[in-house]
Amino acid sequence: MRAIYFDKAIPRALVTKALRPLWPGVVWSPLSPSGVEQVPDPPLPGPQWLRVRNRQCGICATDLSLLYVKADPRIAPAVLPGIRRIYLGHEAVGEVTEVGPAVDRFRVGDRVVIEARPVGSPNCHTQEIDPPCRFCARGDTRLCENGSLGKGPLGSGGGWSDSYTAHQSEVWPVPDDLNDDQASLIEPMAVAVHGVLRRPPAPGDRVLVLGAGIIGLLTLQAVKALAPQAHVTVLVRYAHQGQAAKRLGADEVMSDRGDIYAKSAQITGAKYYRGQFNRGMLLGGYDILYDCVGDRSTLRDSLRLARAGGAVVLVGISLNPLSLDTTPVWFQEVDLVGAKTFGMEVLNGRTLHTFDLVIEQLRKGALSASGLITHRFPFLQYRRAVATASNKRSGSIKVTLTF
Repeated sequence: MRAIYFDKAIPRALVTKALRPLWPGVVWSPLSPSGVEQVPDPPLPGPQWLRVRNRQCGICATDLSLLYVKADPRIAPAVLPGIRRIYLGHEAVGEVTEVGPAVDRFRVGDRVVIEARPVGSPNCHTQEIDPPCRFCARGDTRLCENGSLGKGPLGSGGGWSDSYTAHQSEVWPVPDDLNDDQASLIEPMAVAVHGVLRRPPAPGDRVLVLGAGIIGLLTLQAVKALAPQAHVTVLVRYAHQGQAAKRLGADEVMSDRGDIYAKSAQITGAKYYRGQFNRGMLLGGYDILYDCVGDRSTLRDSLRLARAGGAVVLVGISLNPLSLDTTPVWFQEVDLVGAKTFGMEVLNGRTLHTFDLVIEQLRKGALSASGLITHRFPFLQYRRAVATASNKRSGSIKVTLTF
């Protein structure tokens, strides 16, 4: 097994963080907490475990944040005990090559995608805790209350590996009528769909999607699929992102290079108030905003561009503490809503997992993978792939490793 990993090694992380501006290649050096492991395939760690041989895997911004040591050890989740070694890559489709004697959901030859993020994240099911916590019992395993107990075995490898081992609850079956490109995008599509369902738009709502990377473009698709009567504006940085947003049905495309407050006031009919030494603020504005970047500047703008009583859904994440003006939360009663990946959804009287909903929408054509995978690299060219994914001027939307 050849696998790319990130170790929770604070001293090496601090050294890499300090050297990276001067020496970008430090992330691939022995000083880095990341590395490439090449070992014989490990045995299955338990009877409910299986082995998957990867076919392809997308490169996600979260993986890049770990690789480039952009995470800050002061953030809240970092205080929790957890797995020491994180195997990178979770947007993967692969084929089951071995099953343990108690596996009853899969057979050798089945195609699967990773549902855990990252694969090997403990929860009640992987630790075989009975009874499970309230979240695992209802299928929301990413909110598990027992995830830091450290019981039971851990898997090896991930999406940036030629293979991995996983508990059978950590992977999801892929229908035969979906191709590998569609399958590898099920996970990021689920992130977008779950974010939209955390605060779905009503008919006629004015919606702003901030960021037009893969998650922003998929969030645009999710709004169009689940709330087709909403009016959607997408905030973009690069020309190829704007072209993709128009192709995917955005009603308005707005460049972040201009005055986004003045343009938003024009789109929504809001009043724009400028201030000396101040970014400004709208009275009126968007009903719902999906922040698919999640840094200090986009969150600041999101809260100020929302109408009174509106909502900002935090879909993109930062692994750093943020200094943020939260006054619009109380001054305009703007709701700030978190969204963590995916889980069980309630839609039109049905309760179903986000992955099932995504597969359903892919089959209907309401969600599409067409044109989103812009670059492909063989796994052994992972450095080129990472460099391309990190540089949006390359025209990349989704960069994929192939095996």
